[in-house]
Amino acid sequence: MASTQPAKLRALYRSLLRELPPRPILTTPRAQLHQRLRDNFTPSAPSPTNPDLAVAQAEQFVTYFKAQRVYVNLLERYNPGMGMDEEERVRLSARRVGMDLPAEYGAGKKQKK
Repeated sequence: MASTQPAKLRALYRSLLRELPPRPILTTPRAQLHQRLRDNFTPSAPSPTNPDLAVAQAEQFVTYFKAQRVYVNLLERYNPGMGMDEEERVRLSARRVGMDLPAEYGAGKKQKK
């Protein structure tokens, strides 16, 4: 991929990196995926038989990763109780309509367990 325009490839590489999950701590090593991407974009990397096709595929990957990120954000926004347990979901549903659950409700659940 090193034979096409360097500015375009650099922008494509950066956009791919933006879509990768961030490292939790900067001292942790990069993921294998990051290293493979870096190897493909270095000038010493073997040139693919069709560089335009490789660039088009990389652009499709960037578009796909962006769409996945937006999808996850929308899923979390419109289904806020998705990761909650049943008790917390019931409590928040009651709060949404202006009610508080009685203290016995929570105590009864804990005694059954």
